Amino acid sequence: MRGLIPFLLFSFVLGLSACTSQQTTQQVKTVQQKQSSQTENISKIKNVIFMIGDGMGPQQVGLLLSYARQAPNAVIPRLTAFDHLVNDGRIGVSLPYTHDVLVIDSAASATQLASGSSSGNEMTGVDSDGNKTRTILEIVRDQGKAVGLVSDTRLTHATPAGFAAHQRHRSMENEIAIDMLNSDSDVLLSGGWRHWIPKNANIAGSPEQLALQKLMPHAKKIKSKRKDNRNLLLEARAKGYSLAFDRDTLNQATGKVLGLFSYSGMANGIIETKTKNDPNRTMPTLKEMTVKSIDTLAKNPNGFFLMVESGQIDWAGHQNDAAWMLHEMLKMNETLNAVLEWMKGRDDTLLVVTADHETGGFGFSYSGFNLPKPKKLSGEMFKDALFRPNYNFGDPAILDKLYQQKLVYSAIFKKYNKLAEAERTPRALVELVNKNTEFPINKTEAKRILETESNLYYEDGHYSLGKKTVSRIGANDAYYVYAKRHQGALLARVKANDMGLTWSTGTHTSTPVLVFSKGPGTSTEPFTKIIHHTDIPKYLEKAMMNN
Repeated sequence: MRGLIPFLLFSFVLGLSACTSQQTTQQVKTVQQKQSSQTENISKIKNVIFMIGDGMGPQQVGLLLSYARQAPNAVIPRLTAFDHLVNDGRIGVSLPYTHDVLVIDSAASATQLASGSSSGNEMTGVDSDGNKTRTILEIVRDQGKAVGLVSDTRLTHATPAGFAAHQRHRSMENEIAIDMLNSDSDVLLSGGWRHWIPKNANIAGSPEQLALQKLMPHAKKIKSKRKDNRNLLLEARAKGYSLAFDRDTLNQATGKVLGLFSYSGMANGIIETKTKNDPNRTMPTLKEMTVKSIDTLAKNPNGFFLMVESGQIDWAGHQNDAAWMLHEMLKMNETLNAVLEWMKGRDDTLLVVTADHETGGFGFSYSGFNLPKPKKLSGEMFKDALFRPNYNFGDPAILDKLYQQKLVYSAIFKKYNKLAEAERTPRALVELVNKNTEFPINKTEAKRILETESNLYYEDGHYSLGKKTVSRIGANDAYYVYAKRHQGALLARVKANDMGLTWSTGTHTSTPVLVFSKGPGTSTEPFTKIIHHTDIPKYLEKAMMNN
């Protein structure tokens, strides 16, 4: 036996050598045919649709899947768009970190997803050395393909900006708007007209304001954040763009399209769920913008690249608002279903769906709070005993209650904060929360939230909670850095036991994110491994450049 093993190893190596140096004609032919088939399959990639769920970690996808399968009154089928995508496609994992830190922000993440270059946090379209990147949108545009960007946040927000703008900081949204205008994209659809209209629009009765009121009859807020009087809308029209500011003008738009549908972010997921079937609705949904973009871009015989961002998953995570996050995932699911429907029967399109990072450290968890009552089971093992769980593992009915929330937390507190000072009482907060959520609070809890909020202090550029209140509300207060989102997070903490869930932060985590892909031939193969965000655009470019 001892002599047999070396002999077998030698024979194996010898065989490999022989195959490498002296393949038979048939073997060579087989290899060539296989390579030809793979090249042919890859060469069919005419279009790429790249969908990004901002803040959509595995936990957020899990929330959608739990709702579809376990909510007693789920409004969507048990199998979600993600189920169909995995069943017909592939799945992998991507690491979102930057070159020098553990946790990434949306601007750096979008830059890495767009360019394949390592970036620095809060930079957009800039690499870690401070140089402008070249993005996949720019590369395929220069190859004669159509390109487009869609987001339900602002067109100048971090994720879209990473694909079409180059600025040293994501806050430079006025400059990013100019970069967007000069990107020569065929479709640009989102919110945030405030960075596109002249500053004189802020003057009541000014010619600029009157002209914009006529141009945007459904606009609830015509206000500019520009520091100059450049009217980028008129400049866009001069460049050949059709302008759209509501559903009707979007549907009527032809050729290149610039659509801006809100002052800042577009309708949140709860509002979209409540209004999407309203015939009087004027703001398009993420799904409608995506379908319009695909229909427009697909007219280019050379193909297209489209990036679609479902961006408010992240906003819900920052607020620690689980109900809002569920509705954002439902929005993402509906949009993804529309893309998959368009792809049916096609063998020329690669779809990749991922996230820039996870937000909130969200998750359902079991606890010792409100233990379920013992109950009788029919099985023989319990004929002489009751089933007595030691912990509360969470009631699926919680999912229905999340769906039934009427307003996002920030809107609830906006109503509260608009009350006269004398009316801003714990009782008033109880009434607002209990009217708009299915997880009621009492006066003691409301007082606890408001007392903690009043003890916020400003230090080193961020708001934090006073040391005296940390132990009363929870730990990790250093990770709640956005002052105007504190109220919602405090409400989330107070009701965490009733909801059976936990949040670890008000910011981003380093959690690896999922990568879903669907496409012909071997086009999805690179996305089935553990990769880094900078790998994704390189694989997309390779697939498209083989066309």
